[in-house]
Amino acid sequence: MATTSSTPPILPISTTTSPPPTSSPLSLLISRLSSSLRRSLTLARPWPELLDPSSFSPRPDSLPSAIHRLRRNLSYFRLNYSLFLLFTLSLSLLSHPFSLLLLLSLLSAWCFLYLFRPADSPPLLLLRRQFSSREVALILSAFSFFLLFFTSLGSLIIHSLLVGLAIVCVHGALRVPEDLFLDEQEAAAGSVAGAGAGATGLLSFLSAAAASATANPASHV
Repeated sequence: MATTSSTPPILPISTTTSPPPTSSPLSLLISRLSSSLRRSLTLARPWPELLDPSSFSPRPDSLPSAIHRLRRNLSYFRLNYSLFLLFTLSLSLLSHPFSLLLLLSLLSAWCFLYLFRPADSPPLLLLRRQFSSREVALILSAFSFFLLFFTSLGSLIIHSLLVGLAIVCVHGALRVPEDLFLDEQEAAAGSVAGAGAGATGLLSFLSAAAASATANPASHV
């Protein structure tokens, strides 16, 4: 008598994969800002080297010598100078709470009304009228122009930056740069970056903001 062994049929197993969570543009911007700031702090020159008293001379021999010192120091300490300008601006804003409130309100309006609005969000409704993204950008630009040129906010920002730039220029003209050794790449980039006193490095958060703003281009048309 033959016995037949029957095996149960193998049922297919279906696995469902959930899509990876997407981060919001605001969290992406904050992450890029924090990483850019940490990278800038690690790439900055040592502060004791910047403030070494033995590296200063009473005054340069001539105006070309002062310009040469300033350009060399701007090339070498451009990131430190950028951090100092940011510190000067922050200190001025903290000492004027009303101007700080105006600036935070302006940045919040740009972020939540234009930069980080979802693409599928309805048009902005204000006073029973709908505003497109282009109209919102024009209104925010006009509001920014008014705050920067017709309130104390603009004068405070300009004044604090001018004071910081003056201190940077005096420091760069008095510090003797003979002990600074730049490689060829830094020396070539220094002539471009010197005019902006640290336009790279710390201020790269502008590119991060622009990348986050263009991550959802459909919301700006």
